[in-house]
Amino acid sequence: MNPLETAVTLAQNCIKNNPLIILGSGASAGYGVPGMWALGEHLKNIKLPSSTPKPDLEAWDKFLIELPKTNLEQALTDVSLSAGLTKLIIGSTWSFLNPNDVKIFLAVCSDRKILALSKLYQHLFSSTSRQVHVVTPNYDRLAEYAANAAGFSVYTGFNYGHLTQRASSPQPKIHEGALQARTVSVWKVHGCFGWFADADGVVTGLPPMENIPVGMEPVIITPGIEKYRRTHDEPFRTIMHCADKCIQNASAYFCVGFGFNDQHLQTLLIERCQSEDVPLILITQKISDTAKFLFDNKKVRRYLALEQDGLDTKMYSTEYPAGVNLPTCSLWKLADFLSLVL
Repeated sequence: MNPLETAVTLAQNCIKNNPLIILGSGASAGYGVPGMWALGEHLKNIKLPSSTPKPDLEAWDKFLIELPKTNLEQALTDVSLSAGLTKLIIGSTWSFLNPNDVKIFLAVCSDRKILALSKLYQHLFSSTSRQVHVVTPNYDRLAEYAANAAGFSVYTGFNYGHLTQRASSPQPKIHEGALQARTVSVWKVHGCFGWFADADGVVTGLPPMENIPVGMEPVIITPGIEKYRRTHDEPFRTIMHCADKCIQNASAYFCVGFGFNDQHLQTLLIERCQSEDVPLILITQKISDTAKFLFDNKKVRRYLALEQDGLDTKMYSTEYPAGVNLPTCSLWKLADFLSLVL
């Protein structure tokens, strides 16, 4: 087989196994959601309140010094920030990124076919499957909007409605007659733009909105050391458990825009890919150094990775570890990838 035929065969074998879908920040970037670099630039310009204690001012200055030397994740890991500064970062992160989520929602309202994920869901549900699992560290609801636009139910660990509370069971409850409705279960391991906690710490799921409700705080985990502390709290503990279970049980992995820079997700994922013959597909604009290291050092036994190469696509696989050019195609884009493979 030529390289393109190899890519299509590997991709079709993965997709037919109803893979676990893993969405990274690159999956949302194409729809206008800024990445880590843009968020870091935004945080640099935060004006601290005049009442900020001196220790917090010193810690913030240290963060501003460290940020240009490394990346946002590492800077927030290396510098210990107080609860007050962390709260400020969470609120500022939400306010900076959330408007893009609202724009996506409004765009989907106008055009139900705008999200390529909808097409993937439709294909996966064309079989006897009743459930598709998505694991993502993204805050946006692109995965959920795509499911609803395609006519499928969505479950995120919360009950259904406009004011939703955490469900008592990690399993979806909507049925069509005796069968579970076809449901996309989205495990948002770092939270969601629609999750808010009140003064008592009770978390509520709310629909897309432009502002943080009065008396509530966004429930999202920002980069840095805070990420490792908050995952022991609910709802993150239960959601992470469900995500781990999906990774352990998946027969294939389909990664979109995922950089393999999140220890929460990739440790168990790589353990399975290295010890078992579980196929993994990665499509992204640029493969991260971390992902290339994993592929080059045979941490993944069977893989297909596609990235942009000018107007072409560069393919890496078990058969082509050094990479090979696929001319005049953009298979690193989800819509083009699905058009060829499906």
